[in-house]
Amino acid sequence: ATGETEKSRNVFDQTVDLGIDLNWTLFDGFNISTTYQQLKLLREQGETNTRIALEDFIASLAAEYYNFVQQKLRLGNYLYAMALSRERLRIAEEWYRVGSSARLDVLQARVDFNADSSQYMSQQEAVTASRIRLNELLANEELDRKLHVRDSLIAIDADLEWERLMAQTRETNASLLLADRDNTISELELESIRSRNYPYLKLQAGYGYTHNRYGGGANRSNGTLGLNAGVQVGFTIFDGTRRREQRNARIGIENARLTRMQLEQSLMADLATFWQAYRNNLEVIRLEEENLTAARENYRIAMERYRQGELPGIEMREAQKSLLDAEERILTAQYNTKLCEISLQQISGNVTVYLQ
Repeated sequence: ATGETEKSRNVFDQTVDLGIDLNWTLFDGFNISTTYQQLKLLREQGETNTRIALEDFIASLAAEYYNFVQQKLRLGNYLYAMALSRERLRIAEEWYRVGSSARLDVLQARVDFNADSSQYMSQQEAVTASRIRLNELLANEELDRKLHVRDSLIAIDADLEWERLMAQTRETNASLLLADRDNTISELELESIRSRNYPYLKLQAGYGYTHNRYGGGANRSNGTLGLNAGVQVGFTIFDGTRRREQRNARIGIENARLTRMQLEQSLMADLATFWQAYRNNLEVIRLEEENLTAARENYRIAMERYRQGELPGIEMREAQKSLLDAEERILTAQYNTKLCEISLQQISGNVTVYLQ
């Protein structure tokens, strides 16, 4: 009978514990604030990487856009050359009909006209290829979609200033900003490791409820409610790796600093190279504008003499070729100058002006 009573009592013995425990780290040697700053810088790094990708895209889009303008202008020049050759062929045939020229002049004029026509048709392929590339950059599903550009010439910004470009490069270049953040993150990494040299302070708090039930009687149970709190102060005396990690962090800071210096030097060298090419091409444009004016006047005089039979066809062709070459040189100089301008704006962090 006694054994049965003990067994029944054990069945009703129960203990229920409920509670909440909270821990706060009040101070850990500035590791919390350092980690927060690191995360903030990592987020800014992601934004800067996005900016770099966007600036690269804008530069590529602007370069291809002006390449498309260049190809269309060249197509117009070849069309004009074909019209000049057609007029020369017409005049040569008229002179041959009246017996004032040999058939050789007519044949030569036709050969030149056919050559100009072939050049014009080949240039149409170049225009199409540039249009397809531009549609690809614009993510148009119809790659051969017709494009209507507002520019009828390659407009050059001749007002760029070296001092302003150099200052803006140092202040706003995205790659330099990224290198600065890398340097700061390396310094924060060292601070995070150093934080382990400081003591830490933690606050602990809890609230609990305990209910005990024993036996089978109605009054054989009790419950307790309680709030507890405490403060924990500690200090890490030795962890085995702190010195090595601090040494590696200092090396990382120095590497980041040297990488940033090397990057700035490389960017300034690129800026100086493009600036020199930009200034030289501006001068080439000025000279070629004078040459184009002279070539047009030379062609006008040559055509008048050719119409009067005073100039042989081969010399007429030379005057026409000189005009076409002058137009080609000035177009090439304008496009090369524009490419230098785009590169200067990209390095100095101003390439978004081409979206305006």
